[in-house]
Amino acid sequence: MNSSNPINPSNPRISFKRVLTVTILMILTMVFTRYFSYSEDIKIDRPFSTFPKTIGEWSGKEEHFDKSVYDMLGVDDSYLATYFNQDGKYIQLYIGYYENQRNGKGIHSPKNCMPGAGWNITESSFEKIELTGNNPREIKVIKLFLEKGSQKQVVFYWYLSNGRTISSEYTQKIYMLIDSIVKHRTDGAFIRLIAPVFDYNENAAVNILSDFTTELVPVLKEYIPS
Repeated sequence: MNSSNPINPSNPRISFKRVLTVTILMILTMVFTRYFSYSEDIKIDRPFSTFPKTIGEWSGKEEHFDKSVYDMLGVDDSYLATYFNQDGKYIQLYIGYYENQRNGKGIHSPKNCMPGAGWNITESSFEKIELTGNNPREIKVIKLFLEKGSQKQVVFYWYLSNGRTISSEYTQKIYMLIDSIVKHRTDGAFIRLIAPVFDYNENAAVNILSDFTTELVPVLKEYIPS
């Protein structure tokens, strides 16, 4: 499992490019959302209330955010759970599904939310995951290393849209604009995994998340519309 070169969030050149790109995308989103205001509400294939509590060797316990968090997220269906393995390691899984992303409703990036919760992003890069089974392929997810005081976490996240696995906020917005025009669809899903770094190193946490991801992806296909 390989990663691309890490992005230093303090690099002013990268920060300016990111701000410029986000600004352009926001303007385009406003324009296209106003002009193509109609999009279908695409229902989830199966409700997350049926999501399995056992994934591979992992056993899950469902949890819930405060109502105010759900109000802010604006999701149409979601799932939050912590999964444990026999070694006592655990991973938090969050999935948010949107039937549409119009009228200001849309997916929130952890790169905006995590700093607001006091977490410092020390590294942002990509992780390539090799999937096996009936449909072997490679997917790429976004990987973050986070710190808050003495606490450390590793985060994987990605987007699902019309059968695509997307590892870029900008690409996700572009596909949403294209789909809103061509298919009148703005539905999408956001998947986030978090593993804490305690007495084991960050690479061990990355490996745990990678292994869990290979088990999770086939399950997601049963729930997220393609």
